[in-house]
Amino acid sequence: MTDLTQKQSSGGDTIGALLAQNASRHGKDIALREKERGIWKETTWAEYAEEVLACAAGLEKIGVKPGKAVLILGDNRARLYGGMLAVSLLGAYAMPAYPGATIEELRHFLGEVEIVAAIAEDQEQVDKILELKDAGAEGIDHIIYDEARGLGFYEVEGLMSWDHLIEVGQHDLNETPGLREDLFGRAKPGDPAIFMHSSGTTGKPKGIVLSQKNVLAAARNGHAAGAFDDNEEILAYLPMAWVGDFAITVAAALLCRFTVNVPERQETVVRDMREIAPTFYLAAPRSWDQMLTTIQVGIENSTPVKKWLYHFFMDRAIAAETRKLNGISGGALEPLGRLLGEAIVFGPIKDQFGMSRLKNAFTGGEAIGEDTFVFYRALGIKLRQLYGQTENSAINAIQSPGEVRLHTVGKPAPGVEVKIAEDGEILVRSDSVFEGYFNKPEATAEALEDGWLHTGDAGYLENDGHLVVLGRVSEVMHTAGGERYVPNYIENRLKFSPYIKDAAVIGAGLDELTAMVCVDFEAVGHWAEVNGVPYVSYSDLSQRDEVAALLHGAFERVNKAVTEPLRLQRFVSLPKEFDPDDSEITRTRKLRRKVVQERYADVIAALYDGSKDVHVSAQVTYETGEIGKVERSLPIREV
Repeated sequence: MTDLTQKQSSGGDTIGALLAQNASRHGKDIALREKERGIWKETTWAEYAEEVLACAAGLEKIGVKPGKAVLILGDNRARLYGGMLAVSLLGAYAMPAYPGATIEELRHFLGEVEIVAAIAEDQEQVDKILELKDAGAEGIDHIIYDEARGLGFYEVEGLMSWDHLIEVGQHDLNETPGLREDLFGRAKPGDPAIFMHSSGTTGKPKGIVLSQKNVLAAARNGHAAGAFDDNEEILAYLPMAWVGDFAITVAAALLCRFTVNVPERQETVVRDMREIAPTFYLAAPRSWDQMLTTIQVGIENSTPVKKWLYHFFMDRAIAAETRKLNGISGGALEPLGRLLGEAIVFGPIKDQFGMSRLKNAFTGGEAIGEDTFVFYRALGIKLRQLYGQTENSAINAIQSPGEVRLHTVGKPAPGVEVKIAEDGEILVRSDSVFEGYFNKPEATAEALEDGWLHTGDAGYLENDGHLVVLGRVSEVMHTAGGERYVPNYIENRLKFSPYIKDAAVIGAGLDELTAMVCVDFEAVGHWAEVNGVPYVSYSDLSQRDEVAALLHGAFERVNKAVTEPLRLQRFVSLPKEFDPDDSEITRTRKLRRKVVQERYADVIAALYDGSKDVHVSAQVTYETGEIGKVERSLPIREV
């Protein structure tokens, strides 16, 4: 009997049951490592379970109970993860928010459910909650903080340190016989595991409560599909408010006893990853692109000999991987070249970025560029694609190691049924599917029908069961000539270029397609420095003729991949990036199309009225929260 089967047969169907099981059977194994002041501090499963229990007892003492919520606010911290587990033991709602969430976004959360407490990372997040309360928001009577720096002189009722909360809870555990067992067994499979939110691309984010049954079913489906193994080493760096983080860092970690490594800060993730060398790694395409850019920049700044060796082996490895993905076998000497390349080039690069032990590497969230995907597989990292939504606990379809294709996301995971509706929408049915949007019966009725989740994505199943995702059904548009297109599909392919960070394709009801793009400041800035192109700011760099010539390659590549009526004709490079603080994109970098089209209406008009340039005054939200303007005359570029 496998370890996973043992868990299933022994009642490991709730977070509390799995936590108790791991503490009892594997109490001395390492559950968590967290880096603090340069030192990795380890916590065993037994220690972790005891702290979660003490946190749960302490939270119950201050009024956390079923039907109430606890806001989780901050970057990845071990105590914040422990707090989420503690809330789930009580059958209450653990509600993580993005660290950069605005006061208005948090106010929306307060309007959904009674938030009685918050667990905050540090002074910055505590101040944000206090500002929210000062603005008249009701609720959040208790604020628990992890990092005490800067909070020693705060005199705020209900403000307490994590250590104090644990003391309160530990006292109750010691004084109340049977409380430990009660807390472990109190929550049922249908009780909440996490309260998340939709991306909010078309309006206010909708509340999504995933039950313990949902998230553990998704973890089991992922394990059965070969996405991860038992005892993986992972790095907890993804935003805690993103379902992908909870699915891997909490649900799968409990089910398969991962060792979760929490970096010291977001700024130290790369260094900390190198020290840990995880065996499992999930990242959005943008993260893989950024790492590739860093590698390429490093090579360009190295010695001529190193550059020659890199291109000698990497060019051949990329050609070999491309042949393999196209079903063409290599020559007899290919394994020898691979072996030499691993020793001289590939191995050192992987070691430098903490990828030397990666067994399971995934990309998800949106389409990844073909060049990026092939590069990592040529490097020896067997990168695969994963497809899912928050409503389905993150795991729908996964590429298996032996069936990787560039245009598909793999086959549905075991335990997941997929079918295609008449209008081309992807429908999903599984125990991992949520029961509906929080207090939104109309939205729920639209999303769920006879147990099938309407994903909102358009796609199709190939004859052998592989799933192809085209884009959002709601974004299927038509030109004035009746040509059907999905703007997100074209935008993603523009973003395959390392020089384009974001894009918005225009053309619904119009004669032809055009685009507005935001350059990637880091990648284009480095290119400009290497090629002697002067600039003083993002606004200046984005309008350089040399940069426009650089972007033309991306447009030409996309135009070759689409039919003639859908070829992009003109584009504008915007003088600022799309920013979630300006409501142009979501926190997960999904385009808020309506906002962008309204805000840049003059630019869109100029793309179609024969203008050679257009003056734009774009809103910018600074780190201080102040709102300013970037004014610039933008040339209209012909593709």
